[in-house]
Amino acid sequence: MNASVHYDSVSEARKHLKNVFDAAGQGRVSTVRRDSGRVAIVDVGRLRHFLMSVVPSRAQVVGEAGGWSVFIPGLPVAADAESFDDAVADMVQALREYADDWQDHLRDAPNHRDNWGLVQLIELSSDSELQAWLVNGDR
Repeated sequence: MNASVHYDSVSEARKHLKNVFDAAGQGRVSTVRRDSGRVAIVDVGRLRHFLMSVVPSRAQVVGEAGGWSVFIPGLPVAADAESFDDAVADMVQALREYADDWQDHLRDAPNHRDNWGLVQLIELSSDSELQAWLVNGDR
């Protein structure tokens, strides 16, 4: 049995959809060709784990004037709140809005197009996972 699965058309992949998903779930390579392109089907947990290793948070959390600010240098995203937890929660929402904007119109902008990995990480993470990523599990 070949460890990876590759289908040269969507129709062929549809006939073997269980194999496509089983391979991806087991961490094996699973691809489908469509027109001149090829896509990979990947288990979300494995992809998220990988993205966390290559997309560092770089978030800076600063206590000031009786409140907290969170920002990520190089991103037009920031949050302010009275408590640390509220500031981090607000930053998660700001990141979700950024991901929506990126998918809608920023993905081709020169100063945003390289944020694909960040956007994927945001979309594949729960709020609590993003909060942990932002603060690297430390306070």
